[in-house]
Amino acid sequence: MINFIGTYDCKADAKGRIMVPVALKNQMSPILNKGFVIKRSVFQPCLELYPMDEWNLLMAKVNKKNRFKKKNNDFIRRFQAGVKVVEVDAAGRLLIPKNLVDVANITKEVVLSSAINIIEIWDKDSYEQVLEDTAEDFAALAEEVMGEDGDDEDVS
Repeated sequence: MINFIGTYDCKADAKGRIMVPVALKNQMSPILNKGFVIKRSVFQPCLELYPMDEWNLLMAKVNKKNRFKKKNNDFIRRFQAGVKVVEVDAAGRLLIPKNLVDVANITKEVVLSSAINIIEIWDKDSYEQVLEDTAEDFAALAEEVMGEDGDDEDVS
């Protein structure tokens, strides 16, 4: 499992190509040849870039859902909507499909933000707005999510 680190400001060209920063490309180097899957986020107005191995793990989990339950079928259809296989080209560029550029409202200024094993791709203004909206409650959220004693395995 890969753990990406960092937040990177980038620019998208008119065709939706983003030059992947060298520091991030170096982190991707062990997995570049396997490709990636890009999709819309479930919870935020951004895109998610999954290394192929991570995508396959997620799909194995989704594939266990009983497709004879309507809600599962509806979820799978919506979850897969707009999903594309993408690669970082030899020049270090990532081409975001046009329909997904529109979904995430990506203009020129883009943020690539690590989210542990995936990369979130944001329009810069949207990213900054989400950070601002969650800043006030972050301490309480951190305590609620990470502050439980004995709930999870020791992370140290």
